[in-house]
Amino acid sequence: MRKRDHNVLTNAASLLICGLLAGVVVAAAAFPAVAMSGLAAKAGAETFGALPTELTVKRAPQITYLLASDGKTPLATMYDENRRDVELKDVAPVMREAIIAAEDHDFYKHNGVDLNGVARAFVNNSQSGADRQGASTLTMQYVRLAIAYSATHPADVVAATEDTSARKLREMRYAIQIDKELSKDEILQNYLNIAAFGNGAYGIYAASQVYFAKKPSELTIPEAAMLAGLVKAPSAYNPTTKSGYPQAVARRDYVIDNMVETGAITKEEAEQAKATKLKVVGKRAPNGCVDTIKKEWGFFCDYFYRWWMSQEAFGSTSYDRERRLKSGGFTIVTTMEPQVQNAADKAVRKNLPATSKAARMVAVVEPGSGKVRALSVNRNYKLDDPKSPVNKPHSDPKKRKAGKRGNYPNTVNPLLSGGDGITGYQAGSTFKMFTIVAALEKGIPLSYTINAPKQFRSEYIIDRSSDAACKGTHFYCPTNASESMAGVHNMWSAFGRSVNTYFVPLQQQVGADNVVKAAKKLGITFRAQEDLDLEKGAHQWGAFTLGVSQTMPLELANAYATLAADGKYCEPIPVQEIRDPEGKKLDIANPRCEQRISTEVARAAVDAARCPVGDRSSTSKCTGSTAGNVRRIVGAPVAGKSGTTDSDKTSSLVAMTKQYAVAGIMADPDWPQTNQKMGHDVKTGINPPVYETLRDAMKGKEKINFTPPGNKIRDGDQRRIPDVKCVSVDQAKSRIRGAGFDPVVSSNKVPSSCPAGTAAGTSPDGRTIKGGVVMIQVSSGQGDNPSTPGSGPPTNPGRPPGRD
Repeated sequence: MRKRDHNVLTNAASLLICGLLAGVVVAAAAFPAVAMSGLAAKAGAETFGALPTELTVKRAPQITYLLASDGKTPLATMYDENRRDVELKDVAPVMREAIIAAEDHDFYKHNGVDLNGVARAFVNNSQSGADRQGASTLTMQYVRLAIAYSATHPADVVAATEDTSARKLREMRYAIQIDKELSKDEILQNYLNIAAFGNGAYGIYAASQVYFAKKPSELTIPEAAMLAGLVKAPSAYNPTTKSGYPQAVARRDYVIDNMVETGAITKEEAEQAKATKLKVVGKRAPNGCVDTIKKEWGFFCDYFYRWWMSQEAFGSTSYDRERRLKSGGFTIVTTMEPQVQNAADKAVRKNLPATSKAARMVAVVEPGSGKVRALSVNRNYKLDDPKSPVNKPHSDPKKRKAGKRGNYPNTVNPLLSGGDGITGYQAGSTFKMFTIVAALEKGIPLSYTINAPKQFRSEYIIDRSSDAACKGTHFYCPTNASESMAGVHNMWSAFGRSVNTYFVPLQQQVGADNVVKAAKKLGITFRAQEDLDLEKGAHQWGAFTLGVSQTMPLELANAYATLAADGKYCEPIPVQEIRDPEGKKLDIANPRCEQRISTEVARAAVDAARCPVGDRSSTSKCTGSTAGNVRRIVGAPVAGKSGTTDSDKTSSLVAMTKQYAVAGIMADPDWPQTNQKMGHDVKTGINPPVYETLRDAMKGKEKINFTPPGNKIRDGDQRRIPDVKCVSVDQAKSRIRGAGFDPVVSSNKVPSSCPAGTAAGTSPDGRTIKGGVVMIQVSSGQGDNPSTPGSGPPTNPGRPPGRD
């Protein structure tokens, strides 16, 4: 630091001299004809002495950086002004010298106001026709900018920058005081951080990045001289424009010559610097979610932005929250895991481009923390240009006829998390999981058997004209996707094969309102008015277990993640660390978790969920699967469920390990009543992006097995089934009922050595839960029964057509 000169201005004498000169110079600048007036000088001195000396300086707006979960990979930047404060030690010495040479040769000699400069301005402004000079020092320029940034009202901003005598007097008074309070290096550091350099660059850090793509500590003499030359008139000297380039070169050379004059560089260095071709290699910093580092990451960025805007901790109004985000200078480590996000981005776009009406939407959540690891959809996160639109005609025929365009391939709608009119999509039989949870909470074990008919006549009342009503009645009568599903099932087999006529009676037994409560405990919310109305009478919501309400991929993934985490629900969160410009960590990013489902219930539910995706635990009793290849493709213990709605208007799949829960839904967000069929395990369906995302996410990760449930919740109160072979059907029913079971008689006869019409055996045989269904198999009297002891209903490894 250079030695400071405190001898020129001292105490009251310095203020008096400065006040008198200020009055003259201000008068000369504003009214040259009366510049020599003693009255003007006296008035200036009196005004100057009465000015306040305390200047409140607020931090200028700072750029906020979003990083991926590794804390290194850039995701996005958000700002009102692209600025990042740096310490003077991190700025190249030539940059410090360049700004002094360009703006204030005597910076290290004066006490905030340059008396020589004031005198020069006085003489100049007294001459007719001369360009006016203001004698502003770097300190005074800093004061002007600081006042503007600290203003709380637009009028104050105008007052801080308008060309008036009052403004100049105020700047001088504050500059003298600041020069007493701060060192010269501190003032220079503050000035370099607050000054505007054009092209959206504020402060020396942003300017170095925007123009030269380097740190300020790496600037060379010609680069520093160019940046120093910009602060006087960034627009006029803009080197990125054809008209501004030659002026920028001339201004740079002027600064270089002044650096020689101040002794900062030699003449030889100056000539070499001026001979260097001015080359701008940087570019304006990206800003916001439409300008993420990878264009596919826009949907995750948008989710983060909406999350931030919903947090009252960042401000009481949406305006305050947005200003804090875009000017607070935060470094935010998000939960987005590049390996997982990139896998999802690749998978959703594979074989299905952004121009498709069908949207493949995939969300990934980490069980036990709620950290959202990826959000992806085969769409471009961008606004469609209304002047030159590329979006396709709307898929809804009525809107298309009215000339409206659809939200594809470009959209900024929150397709994966909901909001702004996006209420969700039907997820089909993935909702059967909530019936399992409700039943387990009521003490009904996994082994609980129900005779699932081809069609089940429920007690739920619906519109008599509905296709789902039993003929001639107002009762809800669901059927299965395939007649082969009929038979006695437990939760393992019914969930594995997605048997509707098992889950509707099970829901009826535990209460539909309790199933809805279970779903809500796991994070399912209702946004559509129809769903909100049905929730009010949830006890009559017969089709809820079949997934007719709307949900979002993110909350579906998180619901299953709660089960994978042994029942610990965590609010989905897109951030894992937030630090302010000083490096202080905010506690707003902490996980928000609570135990919502008992550990045993969660483990039992997961045990059943291993069946649909082709996995088997040591305790499960799976007899079929709707997405049986998932286990083989993922290559790790996995659980989940597929789902389809009527006419395949949507398709869905959830697949999870202990580390990740991946939920995918395929639908037409623009037109829910689409006539397009959404596929499952085909190259354009929903299954591949889900299991491929999970497979690639698990690369390099430990393959952790799910903890099996305890015997009680798995098997319940097991009792031995009596032997009824070759007795009459009535006797068989009596024996089975007497043993505490619910007997039903099969409508199909089986080959048996027993006389025709007698009992050939039971399904199941051996042991089953007390109160469970035991089916009596009737002999056809034609030889031995080929079925093996203990066999259940026939298996169907493939996904049956239609709704599952």
